Amino acid sequence: MRSLFLLLAAACGSASQPVAPVGPTPANPTSAPRTRSVTDTYHGVKVEDPYQWLEAETDEVHAWSDKRNEAARAYLAALPGLAQLREEVRASIAAPITRFWSLRPLAGKLFALRKLPDKEQPELVVMDSPETATAARLVLDPTAMGSGKTIDWYVPSPDGTKVAVSISAGGSEAGDLHVIGLDGKALDPVIPNVQRGTGGGDIAWRPDGKAFWYTRYPSAGEKPEGERDFWQQVWFHELGGSADRYELGKDQPQIAEFRVDSDARGRVLATVQQGDGGIFRHYLRDPKRGTWRQLTEWEDGVVSMRLGVSSDLWAVSIKDAPRGKLLRFRDTELIGNAKVVIPEGRDTIVTSFYNDDAPLVAGDRIYVTYLAGGPSKLRVFDLAGKPLQDPPLPDVATVAIGDFVGKDLLVFATSYTMKPTRYRYSVARNTLVEIPALSPKVPVTLDDFEVRRELATSKDGTQIPLNIVRKKGAPMDGSTPCVVTGYGGYASSQIPVFLGRQAHLLRRGVCWVDVNLRGGNEFGEDWHRAGMLTLKQNVFDDFSAALAFLVKANYTRADRTVILGGSNGGLLMGAQLTQHPEQVKAVVAEVGIYDMLRVERSINGQFNIPEYGSVKDEAQFKALFAYSPYHRVAAGVSYPPVLFTTGANDPRVASWQSRKMVAALEHAQPGGTFLLRTSQTSGHGIGTGMTEEVERNAEVTAFILAQLGVR
Repeated sequence: MRSLFLLLAAACGSASQPVAPVGPTPANPTSAPRTRSVTDTYHGVKVEDPYQWLEAETDEVHAWSDKRNEAARAYLAALPGLAQLREEVRASIAAPITRFWSLRPLAGKLFALRKLPDKEQPELVVMDSPETATAARLVLDPTAMGSGKTIDWYVPSPDGTKVAVSISAGGSEAGDLHVIGLDGKALDPVIPNVQRGTGGGDIAWRPDGKAFWYTRYPSAGEKPEGERDFWQQVWFHELGGSADRYELGKDQPQIAEFRVDSDARGRVLATVQQGDGGIFRHYLRDPKRGTWRQLTEWEDGVVSMRLGVSSDLWAVSIKDAPRGKLLRFRDTELIGNAKVVIPEGRDTIVTSFYNDDAPLVAGDRIYVTYLAGGPSKLRVFDLAGKPLQDPPLPDVATVAIGDFVGKDLLVFATSYTMKPTRYRYSVARNTLVEIPALSPKVPVTLDDFEVRRELATSKDGTQIPLNIVRKKGAPMDGSTPCVVTGYGGYASSQIPVFLGRQAHLLRRGVCWVDVNLRGGNEFGEDWHRAGMLTLKQNVFDDFSAALAFLVKANYTRADRTVILGGSNGGLLMGAQLTQHPEQVKAVVAEVGIYDMLRVERSINGQFNIPEYGSVKDEAQFKALFAYSPYHRVAAGVSYPPVLFTTGANDPRVASWQSRKMVAALEHAQPGGTFLLRTSQTSGHGIGTGMTEEVERNAEVTAFILAQLGVR
């Protein structure tokens, strides 16, 4: 489910005494829905489910949801200052800044996604060099293809004359493949069903640019209708050719997720992930024989692999090295013959199935990004693994490497208070030169804010890092309101991101806290595994400990604390709400999971089983049932106000998760403030249009301000 959830703005003011919420009376705008009790039995345990009927997509359920959405929108619209906040947020999100990302140098060109201030969606452009970004030429504007259309991903051909682009609509992430020229015109018929939420999609071009391997989901009639978001395979397509042919995947699990890559030698590397479990298989296609050979098995612990510049392969393994080690072996061998080039170190090697973050081997250098508990660092080695001089990058930052442009490496860096900046890194001189065209000036600076790294002690004694962003000289008397966020799952780490869009809120006294919880990858695979399956409760204990630390250290108070999280972080919000409601003033839970016993019944829930577990396993059922937020809601408990948000087109977390949680809270605490804001034009967050993003962000911010009593 690896969420791509965008952290929303949050604001607070300062006060020395508790203050009442500002705005509408904190009352549930609707009456609790009637229960329709259903009993499910798991391993002899009978579980009552009074709102299972809200899982259906019927007219009755939609009418119920629409009523709550209307009530939530009316409540939010009545909050004081919303109109002003909307304009401030719009000024930030739609600032006169052109943003570029997903940079791909190829064939003497540089492709990128570009977001113009007045555009709803990013567009695909091409430029001659990083320095000429302001003169980039438009290749494709997805909105010209229809309302709500967005680019999921793109891959240029090796000669840079054409691009394969996945296009979806309305945040659905259900993409079809378009092959276009640099003038945006179609060069081939559209290929449907190449991309879905979570499982994603990909292509790899043949060296001559006349054919490619691509991911494909079942067409109508190939599988039962309820299984067409599973069974991803790799197929081969020749431009203008005959029927496509199957290549790989029939023997893989139903929840297999593929990524493919190719090189100038004609080799094709396929990486297969088992759901979202972080375990992988790898296959290599021989260009001469046209056959695939398996290189690794699930238990080999290889989490990333890249094609080398010659006949070699480079892999990162966590087997007996939870922070990662870099291996090298020939493409005629198996992983068992690999030699360790860079052994496991004190920090964690960064890899990602979803982004191209693996170590890069180029020339006589190896470039490796390491996680140091949240912040990251770039380190350089020779081909024998000997450390060389590192680039002069900032501390407590997020660092990422791109590809080479000429002899220089593209490097990205940002932090909580430093604007996103792209550099040319000169390998010969070990110098960084900022690229102004790709690092535009931001409308605000955060030079008067500081970042503190603190440690909280969790229930079992584990030290949990907190990243606290606060105004320099802010009082340490507990009076500062704080927004605290976290994720804690899928080996996805909380990394420093520039808080420029929250600058106008930070200046009103915000204390923004980002917690590095177990379940992420901040300290390697052991850190991840300590927060998954039957150990998931550790994540919630970590977050509760972080909140307690903030109060004990006089950063804030419980009545000055709002928590915010989305997706797996929404589950975190639900767990905190039902386990320790007294620790917070209010909650914002975005596109979250709350019924952990039935989540696997949804399409995307199958992909989550490797991370969360399954009710079919008795030990895992007991753990899931123990923390499942929906099942922990109880009458007689005083729950703080909660704003739930969900997208009707969400392919990753079903909207019924939020519906059931709101219904349970309404029943348990009549008169409580439990708002359900549903968007009909978005999904999990990916592909959300600018107008919807502004509105949601402004309303969430207004809700937080009102609950904290900040006018």
